[in-house]
Amino acid sequence: MQPRAGISGLNRKQQLLKRHRRNKRLGLLVGLVLLVVVGVLVAWWLPLLLAVLAWVAHEAWFADHLFYAPDEDYRYRFPDDSEQPPVRFEGGRLLVEQPLQLDGSETLILQIRLKSGWLGRFLDPAVALIADQQHDRQTFERGVKGLRYLNLSGMGTALGEGRLRLRGRFCRLLGQPTLWVFRHPDYRHKRVMVIAPHADDAELAAYGLYSQAAQAWIVTLTAGEIEAEHYQQMGLERAAAAQLKGRLRAWDSIAVPRWAGVPEAQCVQLGYFCLQLPAMQAAPDQPIGSREAETGDTRPFRQLNSLALPGDDGVPSWSNLLADLRAMLLKARPQVIVMPHPTLDPHPDHLCAQQALMEALRGLDWQPEALLGYANHLHDNDRWPMGDTGAGVALPPVLQGDEAWLPYSLSLDGQRQCDKAMALGMMHDLQPRPPLKRRLRRVLQRLLAGRHGSKFGENEFFRKAVRRHELFWVVKHDADTKMP
Repeated sequence: MQPRAGISGLNRKQQLLKRHRRNKRLGLLVGLVLLVVVGVLVAWWLPLLLAVLAWVAHEAWFADHLFYAPDEDYRYRFPDDSEQPPVRFEGGRLLVEQPLQLDGSETLILQIRLKSGWLGRFLDPAVALIADQQHDRQTFERGVKGLRYLNLSGMGTALGEGRLRLRGRFCRLLGQPTLWVFRHPDYRHKRVMVIAPHADDAELAAYGLYSQAAQAWIVTLTAGEIEAEHYQQMGLERAAAAQLKGRLRAWDSIAVPRWAGVPEAQCVQLGYFCLQLPAMQAAPDQPIGSREAETGDTRPFRQLNSLALPGDDGVPSWSNLLADLRAMLLKARPQVIVMPHPTLDPHPDHLCAQQALMEALRGLDWQPEALLGYANHLHDNDRWPMGDTGAGVALPPVLQGDEAWLPYSLSLDGQRQCDKAMALGMMHDLQPRPPLKRRLRRVLQRLLAGRHGSKFGENEFFRKAVRRHELFWVVKHDADTKMP
């Protein structure tokens, strides 16, 4: 995959944020003018009351970062040879028109048109999936009106037997459904390597997959040392706090995968610096130090590694990063590599992690059988996956439809979801309490919008990541493609 797509994705994210902030400032200015007029013409105290009510309404119903209209269609295009058995709705059940051979491991995606009711503009619309003792609820944007894609993976047996019922909550299901069946190799029986830009990315995206793999390797690229205000509150100076945070997250990246049975020798922390990968990529041979830790030496964050690597000289350069990755690839020879998706995930370190991997693979005699992309962040919707802990993961918003998508969904039972939540709970970066404003917003949304936090922890990633599904995308890979 060429880095050009990642760079355009980052620019798109920046443009969306810029437009959102501009519109928000304009709305605040207009609101302030109206409040002043009301105060002059009606009563001095009325603007204060209206301002409080407006803030409560904003936090409860309008605080989501949704950079598209909820009445836009998702525009997925799947490979032309995708299996597409005919289905129909009848009496609330989803029925297949012909016998369908399913063993439960397939990725099942259902396209359906949703239309929100009036309550669905204030309470999250959802589709309930019911099959005897199996229950799921997949949630969508408030005011949804358009094509959406449900994830039926794990319910194949009930679907094949005609026992799967669908019911809208604050929305209606309209039109003719379309089903896709994607059959993949069982990646859990392969040697799997997860490329994690930061400690916790591997667990957020792929704990269920790597915990079941025949052999798993976790390669974490950065120490994740910045934004260490929590440790500054303990009395540490800014640089010392960043160094402590980096050492703790380095420990997490080595120790937490042991919870899933991954040997310590197969967990590697490369110790490069957070949000500095783009600068390293721009000047491949130039050392790029930490923004906050006042160090240009990666060795303090690599000292837990049991393997010797080319970058053990401590120089934080792109050239060293590529050499480290090539050494790891040749050592582990993973059949499946799990990495940030090149267009869905806009985080700059995630983009560079994917691009570094593709560059490291280029020219190697050995190549993986499959590349799986994940998205821990989105351009368009900061709540995706929407809905509650334990629920299924519907497909994320894709609004352009100019590339083919091949989804792979892994189903997690309740025990594995719990184990994943415990792994996330061991991550130091997910342990501090959210800011007061975010906690107040959560209370208001629970009282007024019916939203619930996660029973496993206060950090939003417990809600997002501990789910019935882990969702990946098969990424095309041509080892001979040259960089532009």
